[in-house]
Amino acid sequence: MKIYYKATYTYKIFRGILQAFNSLLSTLGYIVMYGIELIKGLKNKPTTFKELSYQCYRFGVTSLPITLSIVGMTSVIVAMQVAGEMVKQGAGNYVGMLIAILMVREEAVIMAGFAIISMIGSSLASEIATMKVTEQIDAIRVLKVNPIHYLFTPRVLAGFIMMPVVVIISSLIGIAGGAIASNLVSGLTFKAYFDSVWFGLNMHDLKVCIMKSFAFGFVIALISCSCGMEARDGAKGVGQATTKAVVWSFVAIVIVDLIFAAACFY
Repeated sequence: MKIYYKATYTYKIFRGILQAFNSLLSTLGYIVMYGIELIKGLKNKPTTFKELSYQCYRFGVTSLPITLSIVGMTSVIVAMQVAGEMVKQGAGNYVGMLIAILMVREEAVIMAGFAIISMIGSSLASEIATMKVTEQIDAIRVLKVNPIHYLFTPRVLAGFIMMPVVVIISSLIGIAGGAIASNLVSGLTFKAYFDSVWFGLNMHDLKVCIMKSFAFGFVIALISCSCGMEARDGAKGVGQATTKAVVWSFVAIVIVDLIFAAACFY
C-alpha cells in the first residue's frame, strides 16, 4: 500500500512542496549565518583597500551601461504613454513630478537592482562556486585564512558602497529621459517639466531611495556570495548555485522594497 501511495501525484506534489520549503529554510539559514560572521569580522579589517577598490569598480562602473540603458528606456516608455494624455487633460504641470517620483521611489532602484543581480550577482556566485568546487576555498582555510572574511567582505562592502551611486546616476538619467520623451510626445517644455520635478520631489523620497539602495547592495552581494559558497557537485553545482543566487536576490529585493514601502509611505 505504501508503494502505491508514493506513486500518486498527490504524494509527489506534497513531497516537492516539502523539499522546496526545506531548501528555503536552509538557504535563509546559511545566508544569515554568513552575514553574522561577516559583520563580526569587520572590526578586524579583513580586506585591503586595493581589493575593495577593484570590487567597487566591478560593482559600480561595469554595471553602469546596462543599468542606465534599462532605467533610461523605462522612463522614456512611461513618459511616452503618460505625458500626452496628461497634457490633453490639462495636467501637463504634473508630468515631471510623476516621472521623478516614479524614478526615485521605485523604478530606478528596482531596475538597477535587477540589472546588477543579472550582471554582477551571477558573476559573484559563479566565481565563488567555482572556487568551492575546485577546492580553492579549502586551500584558503589551510592557510588559516577565513574565507568569509577574505572573499565576502570586499564584495559585500562594494555592493553596500556602490549601489547608492548607481541608483543616483540612474535616477538622474531616468528623469532626463522622461523630459526628452515628454517634450517629443506632447510638446511639454523642459522648464515646465523640471519645475514640476522640483516641486514634486522632497527630501523624504531621496532619503528612502538612498537607504533602500544601501540595503539592496548589501543583500544582493551577500546572497550571491552565500549561494556560491554552498555550491556542490562540480560544474552542475556551479550552475545551480548561480541560478539560486539570481532567483533569491530577485525575491529578496522585492521583499525589502515592500518593507520600505510599508514603513516609509504607508
